[in-house]
Amino acid sequence: MKALWKKWQDTSLVLRIVCGLAIGAVLGLTVPQWTGIAILGNIFVGALKGIAPVLVFCLVISAISKGGESHGGTIKTVVILYMASTLLASVIAVFASMIFKVEMILPEAVSDMSAPQGVAEVLKTLLMNVVSNPVNALASANYIGILSWACIIGLALRGASNEIKTLLSEVSDAISMVVTWIINLAPFGILGLVFDSISTSGMEIFTSYGKLLALLVGCMLFIYFVTNPILVFSCIRQNPFPLIFKCLKRSAITAFFTRSSAANIPVNMKVCEEMGLDKNTYSVTIPLGATINMDGAAITITVMTMATAATLGIAVDIPTALILSVLATLSACGASGVAGGSLLLIPLACSLFGIPDSVSYQVVAVGFIIGVIQDSVETALNSSSDLLLSISAELRQWRLQGKKIDMKEICK
Repeated sequence: MKALWKKWQDTSLVLRIVCGLAIGAVLGLTVPQWTGIAILGNIFVGALKGIAPVLVFCLVISAISKGGESHGGTIKTVVILYMASTLLASVIAVFASMIFKVEMILPEAVSDMSAPQGVAEVLKTLLMNVVSNPVNALASANYIGILSWACIIGLALRGASNEIKTLLSEVSDAISMVVTWIINLAPFGILGLVFDSISTSGMEIFTSYGKLLALLVGCMLFIYFVTNPILVFSCIRQNPFPLIFKCLKRSAITAFFTRSSAANIPVNMKVCEEMGLDKNTYSVTIPLGATINMDGAAITITVMTMATAATLGIAVDIPTALILSVLATLSACGASGVAGGSLLLIPLACSLFGIPDSVSYQVVAVGFIIGVIQDSVETALNSSSDLLLSISAELRQWRLQGKKIDMKEICK
């Protein structure tokens, strides 16, 4: 038994996840009535979501309480990369929608939903999350609130005794170990998630909304394999694709199936730890990215709004399209503070063209129909980009400090 467990641990995590994926797909196609298998996925996602807020809170407090070298330059670079990437995603989605016009078949509008009435409301919600009750922030996985209170408490503990700081460090290390245990169970979680998706989702979405899905997914792939490499190259001045594919394997795969950037925070942090990156930096930038780095959300908001305009025969000129890009960028950055995420921000974007709520909520309904694929790809792009851009910013700092960057060693 011990030999079997050692062999399990020695096998590549990616290979184990691929095996879990394949088994889940086979079971979903052959025995869809075995619904109990899906609980493996629910337990895995629940465990990641449960530990992530505590992990971030403890890591940030421990890092800041120790003081030491300032990492503001790297964090500033990461924030710039996040915003640039999200804006590029919006702009590309606008022009892709103009080139490949897609019209939708609108179903009945969804009910009992309330969308924000303006960007100001979205940003207000985001800012109010900063001063949210710290206990509520932890309970609701409000990462903006978690980061703000962790920073404040960490600063307050800078004058604490070395024993207290050592205790904080050991607690954060213990929680990191728990995360390692949970991630080692990822193959079983992925098995359950794949089984659930395949056994419950039919192929109708491909026939009814195939073009819309193709446009959404195409834009997201373009961002990850074209614009993100350009941003990475600007930081490291080396071939970016080894890093691109490492983040794809280690982050995007799990994010695709968990469909939760918050659940993927421990996965991204584990990769940063394995690469020897600075814990003081990535403990802030990774959860921050899960809140404001929303390339996929910006694409979803833009493409769905442009498709609505095309369906209604509304002509969109270049200046209005660029305004939509900025609006989608700002809205996407606040998506984590809005119930329903990017889909509930579509009516806000549609209002730019005077499209009534009665129509825009029908578009939201389309979003829920295609969500099993759209949301999976969107989360994979968002979360893997958090990891990719965080790593790139730190490697840029290494380059500026004259350190040698061995991409082969880093991305092995």
